[in-house]
Amino acid sequence: MAGDLHPRNARLLERIRAVESEHGRLPMPDMAGWDIFPFEGEISVRLVDDPVVPEPPRHGEAGGTCSTCDDGITRAIWADDRWMLVPQKETPFPILLLEPRAHLDSSDLDDAMAGEMGRLTVQLERVLLDLGGVGRVHVMKIGDGSYHLHLWFFARPEGFLQVRGSSLSDWSDALPVMPDDEWLGLQREIAAGLAASGGAALI
Repeated sequence: MAGDLHPRNARLLERIRAVESEHGRLPMPDMAGWDIFPFEGEISVRLVDDPVVPEPPRHGEAGGTCSTCDDGITRAIWADDRWMLVPQKETPFPILLLEPRAHLDSSDLDDAMAGEMGRLTVQLERVLLDLGGVGRVHVMKIGDGSYHLHLWFFARPEGFLQVRGSSLSDWSDALPVMPDDEWLGLQREIAAGLAASGGAALI
C-alpha cells in the first residue's frame, strides 16, 4: 500500500506516476542503446506495480525453510568451517556462489566473518583470473530471493566485450551453456585453487 511507504519512497512513486505514458509505461532508459545491452527490437519498460509494504518474507526468512541449510555442503566444491563455495548448474561461463554455512545474511555477520568474506572474495577473484580466458570477475550481492547470504561471482569471458558490465548476468541467461565435463574440470581447478589458501576442496 502506497500509504505505508517511507516518505522518500512515496515521493519516488509520485515521480514514476508523473512521467508514465498514457499506457502507464516509463520511457526506455538510455541503457537500451548501450553496446552491452543484450536485447533489441520492440521492447518496453514493464508496468510499475504499486509497492507492497510490508514486504513478504524471503525464502528462509521468518521461520521458513531454507534450501541452502537443508542441502548443507552437499552442493559445495570447497568449504571451510564457516564458508562454502557452490557452483551454478548449466552456465555458459564460471558462475559460483560464496555462502556462509550458518543461516546468516550479510548484516548478521560479526566482524570476524565480515573480514573473512572480504579475504575470500579477493582470493576467489584471483583463482578465477588464474583459470585463463577471464577478462574480469564480477562480484555482487542481491539477496531479494533468499535470506541466506549468497555472493555471486561471474567470470566474464575475455574478449567478449559485448557482455561487459551490468548486463553480464542477463547475458548469462541467454548464452549457451558449457558442456558438463568442461565445467566439472573448471570446478576442480577452482576448488583446488581456493584450498591452497585454506579450507578443503570437496570435488
